[in-house]
Amino acid sequence: MKLAFVVQRYGLDIAGGAEYHCRLVAEHLARHAQVEVLTSCAADYITWANHYPEGVEVLNGIPVRRFRVKRPRDPERFADWSARVLPAAGRGTPADELRWLEEEGPFSPRLVRYLERHRQDYDFFVFFSYRYYTTYHGLMAVRDKALLVPTAEDDGLVRLSIFPPLFRAPRAIVYNSVEERAMIAGASRNQDVAGDVVGVGSALPAQLDPEGFRRRQAVEGRFALYVGRIDENKGCRQMFDFFSRYRRDTGSPLELLLVGRSVLPLPADPAIRHLGFLSDDEKWNALAACDLLLMPSRYESLSMVTLEAWWAQRPVLANAKCEVLRGQCRRSNAGLYYGSYEEFRECLALLEGDPGLGRALGENGRRYFEAHYAWPVVERKYLDLFAAIRAPDARRAAGAA
Repeated sequence: MKLAFVVQRYGLDIAGGAEYHCRLVAEHLARHAQVEVLTSCAADYITWANHYPEGVEVLNGIPVRRFRVKRPRDPERFADWSARVLPAAGRGTPADELRWLEEEGPFSPRLVRYLERHRQDYDFFVFFSYRYYTTYHGLMAVRDKALLVPTAEDDGLVRLSIFPPLFRAPRAIVYNSVEERAMIAGASRNQDVAGDVVGVGSALPAQLDPEGFRRRQAVEGRFALYVGRIDENKGCRQMFDFFSRYRRDTGSPLELLLVGRSVLPLPADPAIRHLGFLSDDEKWNALAACDLLLMPSRYESLSMVTLEAWWAQRPVLANAKCEVLRGQCRRSNAGLYYGSYEEFRECLALLEGDPGLGRALGENGRRYFEAHYAWPVVERKYLDLFAAIRAPDARRAAGAA
């Protein structure tokens, strides 16, 4: 079986999001099939400027075929088209939405043409992230061989008129959560499309060194941890406000450590420390050392760092306004969630004041991870979907003969 993974950007230096999700799945399915990645030459998701050379390179044993972006994104033009078509505006035509999608990018007609011309070279195409030019036009070109991993968030975009037909087009959809599946089904009525809730595993460490992390980062007391892009869109500004208020209201000595790239001004609060970008091993050590993970985002299709915290047996305090995070906390019984500052304060006080509760939640999280997100589970779900699609194809071929 030969698989093509189609994703907007791809590289060993792309550390998060759907692109990292794609890389992990591609590398693990390479144990079961012949795998190739088809992607753009872009590294930066803001401009999609060409960065990598066009052509084929091999990364971790997988051929990666790159295609040039014809036109980088113009932020002002993209903002204009977004204001015209996004759900808050509600006045764009389908033609306007397709133009917005072109401006969204990465605008790589060469990649789409390659899919059209080489569709017979692959058994299946696995597309990541529904909202990009390469996914939309590429999937429509090979829809009878396509699987879609939407990575959709509840930001209203799925309800643009161009996307419901996309969700009805592939042979199967690989969802990140039951909430994502319900949201897409409600927007597109795609219940006839095969699918499963799969998610993704993690690159687990061989060992953890929490005490070494504390020494290297000069951490003496207890702390909460945030891992990810430090961005208002990830709920970080509210997290800063809530955490500082919590310390003032309760006199707590708890610190908040931040791991990741910041695109937001950081508060002048000595209890909130930015550690910057850490190696993957050191990130795991931070998870093992923390008292809890804070997850303030409202928009997630699946939070990989939440799952990683649970593998490290740490509780999570999540934003209840994100249905995906709230649902996962409930199903795992491994996290608490808040919808207001008052709830944030009470939940954090409960976790800080009762370490036994945190341990119990963390143990529940580890069991939940092993049951649903261990790599053998994830790989088997993908392979079962491929087999389910191939079975009717084989029956049709036998009937035609």
